[in-house]
Amino acid sequence: MRKKKNKKKIFDYRWVFIVTVLAFLISVLLSSISESIIPNAHLSISIILIIVFILLGVIFDMIGVASTTADSSVFHAMSARGIKSSKVALKLINNSAKVSSLCCDVIGDICGVISGSCAAAISVQLISKLEAKGILISVVITSFTAALTIGGKALGKGYAVNKSNVILEKFSKILYPFMGR
Repeated sequence: MRKKKNKKKIFDYRWVFIVTVLAFLISVLLSSISESIIPNAHLSISIILIIVFILLGVIFDMIGVASTTADSSVFHAMSARGIKSSKVALKLINNSAKVSSLCCDVIGDICGVISGSCAAAISVQLISKLEAKGILISVVITSFTAALTIGGKALGKGYAVNKSNVILEKFSKILYPFMGR
């Protein structure tokens, strides 16, 4: 008699649905914030908003990478010592594919898209204020935004690989009041 092999699920359609809905809701929230602030904001506020979105994208990319590279034995040891937030870290490590998808792909990518649309809105503001040719201003601002995003994420991912346990420990402490117990 042949034994049945346990087949792994190739696709988790429930997770795909959840992450798609989350992406939509987070996009609506962040886009609403940027669209309500940028058109009427002073240029310095608009630039600060772009920087905030870039930093959010970098931070969440770091968390996503940290969840996939962290050493679970460190958090098992912390759990044995009674550090409650370590259980949250272990949940994040055990679900690292989902955590990485949510942090890197959903939040990180949405922040990248929104910072790009903020850059385009700033370009429009500058073009109308300076009464200048639009293409050069637009290209410079959107390219600078893309470069900061990509450079920040590259720097953040390198840091996250090397300091994954520290990052996950700090993030778990933030999440513990919501996920703990």
